Amino acid sequence: MKSAVCKVLLYTYLLSALGFFLPVVTFSQQKLTIEDIWSKYAFEGESVEGFTSMKDGEHYSAISSNKNGENNFLIYSFATGKVTDTIALGKYLIPADSTHAIIPSDYKMSEDETKVLFETAKEKIYRRSSRSNFFVYNLKTKKINALSGGGKQQNADFSPDGNKIAFVRNNNLFYKELLSGNEIQVTADGGKNLIINGITDWVYEEEFEFVKAFEWSPDGRYLAYYRFDESEVPEYTVQFFKGLYPENYTYKYPKVGEKNAVVSVFIYELSSNTSKKIDLGLEANQYIPRIKWTQSSNLLCVFRMNRWQNRLDLLLADALNGKTRVMFTEQNDRYIDIHNNLTFFNSDKSFIWTSEMNGYNHIYIGNVNDGKLQQVTKGNWDVTEFYGIDEKKSRIYFQSTESSPLQRYVYEIAVNGKNKRQLTMDHGWNDAAFNTSHTYMMVTHSDANSPEDFKLYGKKGELIRVLESNDTLKEKLGNYPLSKKEFFSFTTSEGVQLNGWMIKPWNFNPHIKYPVFMTEYGGPGSQEVTDQWTSFDYLFHQYLAQEGYLVACIDNRGTGGRGEEFKKMTYLQVGKYEPLDQIEGAKYLGSLPFADKNRIGIFGWSFGGYLSALCIELGQGIFKAAIAVAPVTDWRFYDTIYTERYMRDNKENEKGYVDGSPVTYADRIKGNFLLVAGLADDNVHYQNTGVFLKKLYENNVVFDQMTFPDKNHSIAGGNTRYYLFTQLAAWVKENL
Repeated sequence: MKSAVCKVLLYTYLLSALGFFLPVVTFSQQKLTIEDIWSKYAFEGESVEGFTSMKDGEHYSAISSNKNGENNFLIYSFATGKVTDTIALGKYLIPADSTHAIIPSDYKMSEDETKVLFETAKEKIYRRSSRSNFFVYNLKTKKINALSGGGKQQNADFSPDGNKIAFVRNNNLFYKELLSGNEIQVTADGGKNLIINGITDWVYEEEFEFVKAFEWSPDGRYLAYYRFDESEVPEYTVQFFKGLYPENYTYKYPKVGEKNAVVSVFIYELSSNTSKKIDLGLEANQYIPRIKWTQSSNLLCVFRMNRWQNRLDLLLADALNGKTRVMFTEQNDRYIDIHNNLTFFNSDKSFIWTSEMNGYNHIYIGNVNDGKLQQVTKGNWDVTEFYGIDEKKSRIYFQSTESSPLQRYVYEIAVNGKNKRQLTMDHGWNDAAFNTSHTYMMVTHSDANSPEDFKLYGKKGELIRVLESNDTLKEKLGNYPLSKKEFFSFTTSEGVQLNGWMIKPWNFNPHIKYPVFMTEYGGPGSQEVTDQWTSFDYLFHQYLAQEGYLVACIDNRGTGGRGEEFKKMTYLQVGKYEPLDQIEGAKYLGSLPFADKNRIGIFGWSFGGYLSALCIELGQGIFKAAIAVAPVTDWRFYDTIYTERYMRDNKENEKGYVDGSPVTYADRIKGNFLLVAGLADDNVHYQNTGVFLKKLYENNVVFDQMTFPDKNHSIAGGNTRYYLFTQLAAWVKENL
């Protein structure tokens, strides 16, 4: 054996001397497989879903599954983590009209903590919306009853006193009186593709990121709700191939420049069974991206935004007469991002707001009477999450990029902007959730190369206990010779510093030139270059590194975490700077001594797919291969809210739309190109792919294509992801 080893070493030495460098191979190494990642889910970590804090601030509730598959509803102590009370055992959750126990997937407690609303049999609609069967469990009587027998409901929610539950069914708003059992219908004009009451339409759900479009007043006397009139919104039809003839699904989708739904806001008074329309002004071509009650049941705050999304008014609406006045106005030369951070102080004299008005996103305290703001946080960094305020202690809790755009830490600060304190110290990415009294903080932490752990901290910042360490997953990953994700930055020919990360091939040899696989997203305000665990993406990139590829990612101009100017410079010219920066990134990577500049490929999904298509078109041969998954190919085909926020419409900005379309440059593709899309994509319609295909055919472009019937934007479900990534890996090996 010793002589055999010597021969191998001598052979390796001779090859090295002749200029041939071989990686060191350890035959005991385990190998990653696509099957393990996307079929067996062998690297799926444990998580802590969070907690619902009880009013006392010392306990929290949660659904816990036992070995029999029953979901039990339990109360835990923050201090010890032990169960202090069993609210409901799954086997006893049997409604009066049934012989079988329900299996809840989610729940809500009433504010008085005497009732629980369980959600079951969830049926997904779009990205955030669903319909379910809801059941009400009374903690005193131990009885459980169906919320309604008229069909599945959406977004059921308790009134503040816990005696009523509002919900939406078939585009109409209802509420049920739990004491009498009466079900009251608030609206009656709801109809598919016509009128929606109490929930949002497709484009609000997707781009303003909410579905539940009704809110109880603090005293439960009123229900404020949205009404969407979709009658003039153009329709789009998606086909599903499930029977002898395709099944057509038609819904309202406003593309650039087309009519949006006309949105109204009403306040319904329960005692009189009447609805009062809120005065939103004379302009109907506008957005109402949020509503929020003040601490008073007589005042509703309504967000009113113009169609170009560069002016936002916060209106205060009088519940008695529907009249409004402007509390605060923000304007921007480009656009304003909508958030959920508006918080009213208990006195209703002040409010908390976050804004980029000084170039970075910061926290402000505003005066309700005159709208004047006082800045709380300051610096050349962004507040990325607002967690809340403890008025008794006059402390505000938030997350920011102060340490680095690549990392996140949690802080607290006094309302006067003094005595800021960092609450999380673990290197990397930290996110927090607080109990009602802000005396306990659950922190989710990870870094670029380590899965998430979950820790609970106490009143003085002390560690109470580790909720989940994910040691099993970390130990499993330790059996593989994974390459560390390394961060880098470089300066472009235009003098712009860009951040990136790379994963070097396993058993890396600096004397070998490796093919480069670039991955990106690049859309407005996004970030891919972060010191954060990315789960399945990370593992797929490690698989490619195992197969001998240098994997890299670069955040181009237009992405987030670096202030307003860096993010918004792509305004009105989406598709200009993003590919320029990715091309510069490819040149930088190709200049590294261990990278093969003749074998650089780029991959992206959604906006990233759009960007990868532009890169192989405009890259002048720099990219040997590109993969575009579910790409927008012409911004005219995408929705109003997202696209017009960054581009206005194509009538006002025709050049921007033409210059930013991969269809425009289809004849310039040099290299191997793979186009992937789902036929049932309700978000980025297959129309984008269809129009692009025609242009590719017209210009005799040779390319590959994968199409997934019945699959939406995520291209997932069943065996789909395993099949997709198996084919992606095979295509990369053959074409890069």
